[in-house]
Amino acid sequence: MDQRPDMEPIIGGAPAGDLIKDSNVKTFQADVLEASRTVPVVVDFWAPWCGPCKQLGPLLEKAARAAKGKFKLVKVNIDENQQIARTLRVQSIPAVFAFVNGQPVDGFVGALPESQIKAFLGRLIGDEGPSALDEALAQAKAAQETGDHGSAVALYQQIIRHDAVNAAAWGGFARSLIALGQIDKAKELIAKAPPEVAKHPDMVGAKTEIALLDQAKGAGEVGALRARIAADPKDYQARIDLSVALFGGGEREAAVDALIELIGRDRAWNDQAGRTQLLTFFEAMGPTDSVTVAGRRKLSAVWFA
Repeated sequence: MDQRPDMEPIIGGAPAGDLIKDSNVKTFQADVLEASRTVPVVVDFWAPWCGPCKQLGPLLEKAARAAKGKFKLVKVNIDENQQIARTLRVQSIPAVFAFVNGQPVDGFVGALPESQIKAFLGRLIGDEGPSALDEALAQAKAAQETGDHGSAVALYQQIIRHDAVNAAAWGGFARSLIALGQIDKAKELIAKAPPEVAKHPDMVGAKTEIALLDQAKGAGEVGALRARIAADPKDYQARIDLSVALFGGGEREAAVDALIELIGRDRAWNDQAGRTQLLTFFEAMGPTDSVTVAGRRKLSAVWFA
C-alpha cells in the first residue's frame, strides 16, 4: 500500500519522485548509496501491516516536501526487500537511517513525534543550531574518542539528568562504562533504560557489545586458534572463534578481517555464519564507527565479487 500523498507534479522546482521514492534491492545502490554522495538520503523501512509506520511515514514525507531538496526520502518495504533489511540489521520497524557519502550516519527506531523528527532532520541538513545539550554530547563523544571515558561518563550523567530520554547519552554512557571495564554497571544501566531509549541503535549496540565480550571469554586463546587455522585452513569454526577472541581483546579491525577472509573462502558455510557474525560486530560498534565503515566496504567487495 502506497501511503504517500506525493502526487504534486513539482515541489520546489524538483519532481516529487526525485524527493520521495520507493526503492528495492535492484535500485538501492543508486537510490541511496550513490545519491547520498550529493545530498543526504533518509531511508524509511516500513511494511503495510505496521501501524507505527503509518504514523511515521506521512511525517517524513511532509518533512521531505518542506525541505525542498535538502534531503531525499527513500522508502523500503521490508516484506519485499528482506535482503536490504538483513544487511542493515533492521530488527524492528519503523526504522530510519540517514545516509551521507554512501554511509549511514544516524538513525532511529519507532514512530517519533514530529518535534523529534524535525530535530533529527535538522542535525542532518544543518537547519538546527547546536543546543547546550548538543554541545555537551559533542564534548562527551570527544572525550570518548580520546580515551577519557571517566569524563565522558560524568558528562553523559549530566545530560541524562536534563533529558531522561536522550538515547545518544544513554548509549554513550553504556559504552564508556564498557570501555572502563565496568560491565556489570553497564548491564544495570541498560536494564533500567526507558523503553523508548532501549530500542535506539546506540543502546542495542552497547548490549550487543556486552554479549560479544561474554562470548569472547569462551572463544579460546588467539595463539591456539591461529595454530588450528594454520594446521587446517578449512577449520572455519576456528576462524569464527578467532574473530570473537580478537574482538574481545580490542583488536576489532583484525576481527573483521578474519571474518572477511572466511566469507571470501566460503560465504555459505554454516548458513552464512561468517556474515552473521560480522553483522553482529557492526551492530556492536555502531554504523558510524570507522571500523564498521571500512568493514562494510570490504564485505561488499567480497560479497559482490
